[in-house]
Amino acid sequence: MRPDSRFRRALVTKTLAVAAGVVALSSVVPGVAADAAVGGSSPFSWTCPNASIDGYQQWIASGEGTTIPANGTMLVRRGRGYEAKITFVNAEWHVAVVWLGNQFEAQANLSTSGGFWLTYSATDDLYVQLRPASHWSGGDKWLTKIPSTGGAVEQHYFSFAPDQWTWLPELGQPSYTFPSALAEARGLVFVGKTPNTLDFRQLQIDGYRPPCK
Repeated sequence: MRPDSRFRRALVTKTLAVAAGVVALSSVVPGVAADAAVGGSSPFSWTCPNASIDGYQQWIASGEGTTIPANGTMLVRRGRGYEAKITFVNAEWHVAVVWLGNQFEAQANLSTSGGFWLTYSATDDLYVQLRPASHWSGGDKWLTKIPSTGGAVEQHYFSFAPDQWTWLPELGQPSYTFPSALAEARGLVFVGKTPNTLDFRQLQIDGYRPPCK
């Protein structure tokens, strides 16, 4: 066999092996095959050296409402990465926080972002609030519904279009506009008033990647 024929055969074999590896990985991590095909980045490229989900390092049980864990980090090991798990207990308001800049003092300008992808499981409906730096405390925040998945892991997209966000009379009407909250977003805050078992796998905001701390 001529040298160039051996080279072509070796190249084909290597290409097939790489393709097989992408297919195998995509069966474990949804979206990896599509990302690899277009030369994009997989969710793994968003990680930080320390524990994180897509670069978000601060997933916090705030201590508000009865939860497991009661406070501190929600991050736990899952294979080579992490997931954030929390259980809401009893019929009372519960709060779980994600700091978008990986520290409380940080904030992100999401004015040009279209929304975010969330991969999660939930046994009941809940809400997510977009809390700005200037109006962090209190329940009177703009929010959108996070639907129950019946305990199955699903991926959903949540738009930042203002008409997709509202407020609850029980928690109070925000004194600021939703666009102003996007401009100084400090955190996504998950709140719910019913028992719920939550597992967060991915969080990706259009046009924004958090800085590692």
